[in-house]
Amino acid sequence: MADYLFTLAPVLLEQELKKLIVYEADKADVLSAEALQDDEMLFGDASRIGLDSLDALQISVALQRHFKVRLQGDRAIRRHMMCVRDLAQFVRESHAA
Repeated sequence: MADYLFTLAPVLLEQELKKLIVYEADKADVLSAEALQDDEMLFGDASRIGLDSLDALQISVALQRHFKVRLQGDRAIRRHMMCVRDLAQFVRESHAA
């Protein structure tokens, strides 16, 4: 199990989310966390990392465990996990509420 630094700081949160995405989806052989761009699509044919619904579930569980945020349902996942930028915004907004 990987450890991630919980932070809401600009740039640092995005870096931690990229590490979480790559590690939890077991995609290190496809793309490094450092190579993943903040606005790059995570799902679909145009995505370099090519996440699928199982990856989304694994990432959601890790987000709840490490970042104390909960993405409930497919619609929330699609809306907030399309790219790292959207996911970081969701984490920050969840903690601001």
